[in-house]
Amino acid sequence: MQEKWTIYGKRADFNEIGRKFNIDPVVARVIRNRDVVDDEEIRRYLYPRVEDTHAPALMKDMDKGCRIMIEKIREGKKIRIVSDYDVDGIMSNFVLYKALIEAGADVSYEIPDRMLDGYGINTRIIEEAKESGVDTIITCDNGIAAFEAVARAKKLGMTVIVTDHHEVPFEFDENGEKKYSYVSADAVIDIKQPGCGYPFKEICGAVVAYKFIRRMHELMDITWEDEDKYIEMLGLATVCDVMSLKDENRYYVKRALEKIKDTDNVGLKALINVNGLTEKKINTYDFGFVLGPCFNATGRLESAKTGLSLLLSEDEEYAVKEAARIKEINVERKSMTENGTKQAFEIVEKELKDDIILVIYIPSLHESLAGIVAGKVKEKYHKPTLVFTDGEGGFLKGSGRSIEEYNMFEELSAIKELFIRVGGHQMAAGFSIEKDKLSELRKKLNENQKLTEDDLAYKVHLDAAMPFSYITEELIKELDLLEPYGKDNPRALFGQAGLGVVNIRFMGEKNQFGRLTLQDKNGFRINAVDFDINSFIESIKMWFGEQECDKMLKGQPNNVKINVAYHPELNYYNGKTYIQIRPERYQKA
Repeated sequence: MQEKWTIYGKRADFNEIGRKFNIDPVVARVIRNRDVVDDEEIRRYLYPRVEDTHAPALMKDMDKGCRIMIEKIREGKKIRIVSDYDVDGIMSNFVLYKALIEAGADVSYEIPDRMLDGYGINTRIIEEAKESGVDTIITCDNGIAAFEAVARAKKLGMTVIVTDHHEVPFEFDENGEKKYSYVSADAVIDIKQPGCGYPFKEICGAVVAYKFIRRMHELMDITWEDEDKYIEMLGLATVCDVMSLKDENRYYVKRALEKIKDTDNVGLKALINVNGLTEKKINTYDFGFVLGPCFNATGRLESAKTGLSLLLSEDEEYAVKEAARIKEINVERKSMTENGTKQAFEIVEKELKDDIILVIYIPSLHESLAGIVAGKVKEKYHKPTLVFTDGEGGFLKGSGRSIEEYNMFEELSAIKELFIRVGGHQMAAGFSIEKDKLSELRKKLNENQKLTEDDLAYKVHLDAAMPFSYITEELIKELDLLEPYGKDNPRALFGQAGLGVVNIRFMGEKNQFGRLTLQDKNGFRINAVDFDINSFIESIKMWFGEQECDKMLKGQPNNVKINVAYHPELNYYNGKTYIQIRPERYQKA
């Protein structure tokens, strides 16, 4: 994989911005690099407030859907929530269920089984709901493409409200224009649908559900007394569904990080405890790679209802036991993912090295892990990746993950005839296909793609070329103002060129970690902690040869010279604070 390093060249009066907001000019530069420009935008970015969020009524069909729901509650009709089985689905289901209960609704919930049902509401769920006397279905984090299920519900005389945030399905007409298809629900609330006036299109399903509840309360003249109600769920869903951390999403996630330690949700508190997060400052990494995967694992290997039941529990003893069990499910999921990823890498190296669009078939892979494995392959090779495994009925099921330069949903929609089912968005998709069409799919995707060498190069965007001598404890603390980090708001990344490696100290049970001492041309030294030190050593051997690498490892004078893209950070040890860096990428100088 080729790499392309660039330094942002966006201009502004960084000294003046620094003076106005009492921040270092380097911090001001990073903010400008995130396309945050005028004073009010900078204020909202640094100090987001609830007042910065958008009114629910701006969503198309919002009032219509809320009035239907209010009427159904007053009539005592049975209502059923149907969500997706991922973190966003679980959180949106929780928000709707709790709030509808409080509003006096006769409400129950359903979550599709990943293996039995696949993604989203289906006719089986509709039929079962009808048999149970359900009058009204409300979806969350799904439904925008559930044509058959919604049509069946309407035929049975049921009322359907769709709340979703995914792309509206479309086909290209003879002129190359998008022709959208809409489900026949009584109300369709989705910020992605044409004609929706909601100004920010990157909210997750849980936030759409939350907006629905807030507007319903307004129309019922019920006072919303706690602005932080459900905030932890909104923050978790936003991070785990990889939503853009711009606009109002910054408020939800930032506030969630502030409040999660004080959560009154018994189940969430237990999950925080079993994962060893009680004594540390929780950040977006913990949301996306510790807590979130636990909820996801229930939907992948068991049932997402397990995760929802944990959130709904008020029994502390049950919550602690269930949280520990869910953590173990996630450990099992990690092991299965590692094995699947290893197989995927081997297939790419042996069979697909010349392909631009990677289409991988792993028969033994648990179908719920296809998306995770596709993501890991995409990260390693920086190529759009589709991973398939055996599904029910002799069909193949799979998930895809893309790069920014390739709109996966549009590319798959262009050859929709090859699929049994396909859905998703620009960066990810889910699908099923007949096995004998897999090679044709691989062929067409690679023939149709128009990606250039530049598109396929891994982009390293540096916020500034910053010498180590400029780093101070105060600067690092100011950079923390830029949190929460995530999509569209990456952690500040700096570069330093022409560095020597003075020595390396290995750490960890298997010497898999390393502490490097780096030195610039002026003799200034700094420690760098690398959690994949073996990959670094392999790169040094490739760039400079075995002999120079050996000298470096022995701490002897050597000719190794590298460029480093890094994050500055503080290390607290034995009551003292030390400045160090966390390298993200290396280059031969």
